[in-house]
Amino acid sequence: MRLSQMLFVTLREDPAEAEIPSHKLLLRAGYIRRIASGVYAYLPLMWRVLQKVSQILREEMNATGAQECLLPQLQPSELWQESGRWETYTKAEGIMFALTDRQERQMGLGPTHEEVITAIARDCIRSYRQLPLHLYQIQTKFRDEIRPRFGLMRGREFIMKDGYSFHTDEDSLKQTYADMDRAYRNIVRRCGLAFQAVEADSGAIGGSGSQEFMVLADAGEDEVLYTEDGSYAANVEKAVSLPPDAEPSPFEKYEKRETPDTATIASLCDCLNCSPTQVVKNVLYQAVYDNGTTVLVLVSVRGDRDVNEVKLQNELTRRAGDYDAKALLALTVPDAEAQQKWAANPLPLGYIAPDLGDDYIAKETEVAPKFLRLADKTVENLQNFVTGANETGFHVVGANWGDQFTLPPVVDLDKSRAGDRSLKNPEQVLQTARGIEVGHIFQLGTKYSEALGATFTDENGKDKPLVMGCYGIGVSRLAQSAVEQSYDKDGIIWPVVIAPYHAIVTVPNINTKEQMEAAEKLYGELNAAGIETLLDDRKERAGVKFKDADLIGIPYRVVTGRSISQGKVEVVDRATHESREMSIEDVVPTLKQWVEDALAR
Repeated sequence: MRLSQMLFVTLREDPAEAEIPSHKLLLRAGYIRRIASGVYAYLPLMWRVLQKVSQILREEMNATGAQECLLPQLQPSELWQESGRWETYTKAEGIMFALTDRQERQMGLGPTHEEVITAIARDCIRSYRQLPLHLYQIQTKFRDEIRPRFGLMRGREFIMKDGYSFHTDEDSLKQTYADMDRAYRNIVRRCGLAFQAVEADSGAIGGSGSQEFMVLADAGEDEVLYTEDGSYAANVEKAVSLPPDAEPSPFEKYEKRETPDTATIASLCDCLNCSPTQVVKNVLYQAVYDNGTTVLVLVSVRGDRDVNEVKLQNELTRRAGDYDAKALLALTVPDAEAQQKWAANPLPLGYIAPDLGDDYIAKETEVAPKFLRLADKTVENLQNFVTGANETGFHVVGANWGDQFTLPPVVDLDKSRAGDRSLKNPEQVLQTARGIEVGHIFQLGTKYSEALGATFTDENGKDKPLVMGCYGIGVSRLAQSAVEQSYDKDGIIWPVVIAPYHAIVTVPNINTKEQMEAAEKLYGELNAAGIETLLDDRKERAGVKFKDADLIGIPYRVVTGRSISQGKVEVVDRATHESREMSIEDVVPTLKQWVEDALAR
């Protein structure tokens, strides 16, 4: 392609909207253009990158026996209501774009396709002889993000590969799940990226187990906790660990103490001269279910630890049936305005005890009649601990479960952190890294097939629900992740395998006949040899062309400069900035070998 004929516009300054390096560079280098908040156009260079990523995906998916299809973006609400996720996606998380058509039917733009694919399986799969079956698509998805950010990382429209498998039993599912684990590792590795596969929370998708594939980058929105020996890695939302041991309590008897101005753990420990590991702090949450029920949740956790709100959401979702509900719509720390709706008395915030009385809830309200109390594992074995006295300005010391307080149901609600010991090997200490989630695989089980009535007939003629798996990877997100992981002060450094072009032939002065003739010759020969090549034949200064070549990140630059009179050109490696002169005859075989070596890695 000739740059003089291409839609190619670069910017010298970082756009104000861009927050992270990859977003800035993709805008500056003319790969994408913002159309609306979280909505971007993929310009020609970017589209080539996305096509290459998609091709790698297709090759790896097809190698596992998966079959490509294309599912509708517009989905009827009835399918989502069957699965029980319509309220969750349109109200609780609010991420689905919903609309009403001219027949007054509710529709949604698909953020995901579990319901659609399960409905297809319900209609098409009859017998165990048709299983296992694995379908996938590469499709534009939609999410109504509250705050779209970081360009293609968290947009409202994005390209994704999602796949769904159907099985007779869990053993068959686990085999395909293992195939997808290998395939996803191959995909990210072939794209030239450093990554970490980690245990993950299944979130709104659900299922018994899941794993994320994180591209390691400082700008990643997710925190990954891992051990140095590679035996454990997990998203912080899912991570479990052994926290530091609690220090011995200095208090030998139970008593109430005046502790003014100690609403924080730090100020309390200074006042009482004790360790936060001997404090039971009690955090109040407000949960709202899809049937309108409000539940006040009091979580007791050790003073030096934090509540993992994803784990808490999962626990409250599991308890939805206790309140005749199907889904959790919202989980918040109730502010003063929220408290006014149900509080009979002002709450002693900062001084709450595990037994905060139900009389704090006004009887005339329609909320739950009492608190749901939960305790994290970190407080289960504490003795002679410190906690609130349900009275502002006072705490109690020397408290014990079974004596002064009843131990609530114990659940793992602790937020693991770097420095904790690994549960798998306590000699290993958890390390931390930032990651960009580019892929996620799930063992769904029968969650959707049971909800939508998708069954098969087994060998004995009995109807059974299909066992399902789900496998997603972000095409546009993976492409931007490559930039976030590989750039320098001059611009993007694309891995050869997904670069829009392998080489660019730069003509410093198009008015110099020798330079243009050599460039045209090399441009034709390189492309003929399978080396995808750009020709910068624009009427621009040489310095502008060199800067643009660095900015857009083409792996190899061939410059037909002054040495052309000696039959030589300059070849520059974008990744290292290493420059070398070589004869024109050596350029094609040399670049061909370099590209082949890079593609083979």
